[in-house]
Amino acid sequence: MKKRIIMSILGVMAGAVSVAIFKMAAFGVDPFQSFMSGISKLIPISFGTLYVIVNAVLLTFSLIFDRHYIGIATFINLFLLGYVTEYSYKLLRWLVPEPSMPLRVIFLIVGIIIICIGSSLYITADLGVSTYDAVALIMANKWKIGKFKFIRICTDVCCVVLGSLMFIAGGGQLREIPTIAGIGTIITAFFMGPLIEFFSEHIARKLLNDKAQKNE
Repeated sequence: MKKRIIMSILGVMAGAVSVAIFKMAAFGVDPFQSFMSGISKLIPISFGTLYVIVNAVLLTFSLIFDRHYIGIATFINLFLLGYVTEYSYKLLRWLVPEPSMPLRVIFLIVGIIIICIGSSLYITADLGVSTYDAVALIMANKWKIGKFKFIRICTDVCCVVLGSLMFIAGGGQLREIPTIAGIGTIITAFFMGPLIEFFSEHIARKLLNDKAQKNE
């Protein structure tokens, strides 16, 4: 259990740091953060409060249909992810005030890898996932609609589209769209599901099994 908790915490923290790295790349954030950026533009309340409200709605969905995915990692994500992202971004901005184009590309690649590895860690630890991840998992494993990686692509695309529409409806300009839904968002929308599954199979599950064997 202790090892699973550590994997969950590391997974959530990795996800938080990856969001800060995406912001440094400035090629668009991950799909769910794209959705959050759009809704925060439309609804005039603080981002932190809005993040908790949206996740509370998704949490209710999970509790109704399959509470198996709700656990300690879910609440770590809910209450700490925003703060870790904020301070990580400030630190990166202090270290690299004006990143060059090649460095921004590196940030993008590193951000994608870290967010997928982080997701695979806390999903595999099975002590709860983010409320957003739970939606695709419930559709795949509970409702049997299809494979997780394909459902995740669909939910990610929906988040990007809705986020962009709400951003414009909230007064945002078309030229500003790439800041919340750029090439980085497109890449994560279509590849996060398959990459999470890849890292789960080749890293997270093996890590958990190795630790389980050592504990025997």
